[in-house]
Amino acid sequence: MRLITKIGEWFDHRLRLAAVIREAAKHPVPRNTLSWWYVFGSAALSVFILQVVTGILLALIYVPSASEAWSSLQSLNQNVALGWFIRAMHGWGSNFMVAIVLIHMAQVFLFGAHKFPRELTWIIGVFLLLMTLGMAFSGQVLRFDQDAYWGLGIGASIASRVPIIGPAVVKLMLGGPIIAGATLSRFFALHVFVIPGLLIAFVSLHLLMVLKLGINEWPMPGRIVKRAAYEAQYHALTKSEGVPFVPYAVWKDMFFAGFVILAIAACALYFGPFGPTGQPDPTIIQTAPRPDYFFLWLYALLSLLPPSLETPFLLIGPALTIVALILLPFLSGDCGCHCADDRGHARDLYPSCPICPVESAHERLERRPSARSICPRHNRARAAGRPGVSGEAVSQLSLSWQHWRTEGASFGQRRGATHARPAHPASYPRRRQHACLWKQLESRRDHRVGGIP
Repeated sequence: MRLITKIGEWFDHRLRLAAVIREAAKHPVPRNTLSWWYVFGSAALSVFILQVVTGILLALIYVPSASEAWSSLQSLNQNVALGWFIRAMHGWGSNFMVAIVLIHMAQVFLFGAHKFPRELTWIIGVFLLLMTLGMAFSGQVLRFDQDAYWGLGIGASIASRVPIIGPAVVKLMLGGPIIAGATLSRFFALHVFVIPGLLIAFVSLHLLMVLKLGINEWPMPGRIVKRAAYEAQYHALTKSEGVPFVPYAVWKDMFFAGFVILAIAACALYFGPFGPTGQPDPTIIQTAPRPDYFFLWLYALLSLLPPSLETPFLLIGPALTIVALILLPFLSGDCGCHCADDRGHARDLYPSCPICPVESAHERLERRPSARSICPRHNRARAAGRPGVSGEAVSQLSLSWQHWRTEGASFGQRRGATHARPAHPASYPRRRQHACLWKQLESRRDHRVGGIP
């Protein structure tokens, strides 16, 4: 043991990495991020590492040749010990990785983590998604069976419809006028060298930005995030209520990553590897190539769309989607509200959504104390000359409500907490008269406020 310690000290004295690793492991995260919703990013990284390991093992035997690629896969399935299992792990790992990356992006969007100051982190994530899909497509081509051959033909047909540069893109993709050995060599280089290298670089940058900017805190409905004050508030939050990533948050990431690896192994054992189905034969045109699930939407579009709409949908639709994803952080405004509340329920028109900075009636009441109450009964009382509820009272009640929800959300997470959950503000003696107003606030619906548009 002492020898290992001395060897480690010898390397650290020259590389100076121990302090960097320790800082990364101990970086503080908000206590309310110790949730299962935050495990998808680390799970995607774990599956990517699995793909690298199994891909290296497959590359030792796979032959990227039009005449021998199919035979080498058959040899892996039949003659190499556990070759079929390694192929199955690699194939199912690809499916799981695409699914987990999509779920991770959806979680980031719903939690508002794509906004300031994490816009570049989101954009890098979009490119990581595109690279993951590129890895999946190029890996399917390397099977070089009937599905791969004709699927690549469909992909080349779509690329040829790009105005001006379409023919050049097809020639670059295929390495010639037809699908042949040069095509397989180019896709092998893309799948083994180019895209994985870019993935490693972008994943490293993505992780660096997560460490520098921090993990987005748990969404709080009704909270407005301003650019000028957010970073200071976040650092104050991590100092007052933050916990080290190791060991408090890492155990859930490790548990979920292990569960995903076991799920991939179970699918590999039960379902086996993907293909190869049959040797590629361009003379057999009566075939129905079927892509993997992540490109089934494209397969469905080609099957259902009339010929006149194929080009607009296949070229313009995906391009607009990618541009919209990249521009999403810049279209979200300064609003810090989120589409899911702190109990995980979907919000119903409450105060605004991640892509819309429009103020709600609730926020306008806080900003305009002279606005009328959202309670119809008190509006009628005010119209009759009797005392009603002013916008200032609504603002005070809403602040108390936020305090109650914040305390309740963090209750039970604080070690050694002995205080009871704060009482509902509507139970306070001086506010019992506003019970109907509390029902309006608690319903979380954006009402029209006294003529305010």
